[in-house]
Amino acid sequence: MYRAIRKNKINTVVIIFVFLVIIGGLGVLAGYVYNSWTITIIVLAVATGYALLQYFMASSQALAISGGKQISKADNPRLYRVVENLSIATGTPMPKVYIINDPAPNAFATGRDPEHASVAATTGLLEIMTDSELEGVMAHELGHVRNYDIRVSMIVFGLVVAIGFIADLFLRMMWFGGGRGGNNRGGGGNPIIMIIGIVAMLIAPLVAMLVQLAISRQREYLADATGALTTRHPDALASALLKLDSHARPMKRQNTSMAHLWINDPQKKPGVAKRLMSSHPPIPDRVQRLRDMGGSF
Repeated sequence: MYRAIRKNKINTVVIIFVFLVIIGGLGVLAGYVYNSWTITIIVLAVATGYALLQYFMASSQALAISGGKQISKADNPRLYRVVENLSIATGTPMPKVYIINDPAPNAFATGRDPEHASVAATTGLLEIMTDSELEGVMAHELGHVRNYDIRVSMIVFGLVVAIGFIADLFLRMMWFGGGRGGNNRGGGGNPIIMIIGIVAMLIAPLVAMLVQLAISRQREYLADATGALTTRHPDALASALLKLDSHARPMKRQNTSMAHLWINDPQKKPGVAKRLMSSHPPIPDRVQRLRDMGGSF
């Protein structure tokens, strides 16, 4: 587990570095196309500032996008006490607790470190889970906090949002920008800008999906194991996952950039597409691993 935590901390640095390299490369390309290296400097400066902003603000953005409302113990004693008891048992700082008004059962954790973490659960999750199953789900989410998965997920969230922003920027440049050494004011007349815009629009969703898939699947297995070790009741989490699978439905406020944050894929996909395109490992595989763990207790 400690090796996994260290790996996640290293992954955070790597992701930020790759993010800056990608933006820097696009800045160099833009500077070349427009014959102005000032543009390159501006893009690099904005990228650096954006990366820092995302480090501190992405968790708040994720909670706002999902429609989460922070609660106190008086608002929902059941959920709050489960999180509080798990925090005390593991020695983890008490995270902020949020409830999302959505009938789709789901939950996620976010933040840059255990001292600045938040956990959220939907109303649909609270309705269908028994106390032991709810404890298993929240132990899973606190597992993400303890393993520093939340930091990696937060950076991935910021990266996906940035990719969408860049795609939109190039789309606008395609129609309104000028080209290298040219006086035209329409990107539609500049084949280089048109190609860049089209490629950016095509690659952005693919890159976002690949980043989510690469980061999400193994961290879900690790959080499952961490949660099971915390509660010493892997069967409860396995039962909760089966309920999440059988009651799965698209969430009211979906956002592909934060799909990897949830304990279960918030975008219900049928058949083969669910396996190939999901940001999460298949629930039957996760349940089998938990049941194998149960035999070792």
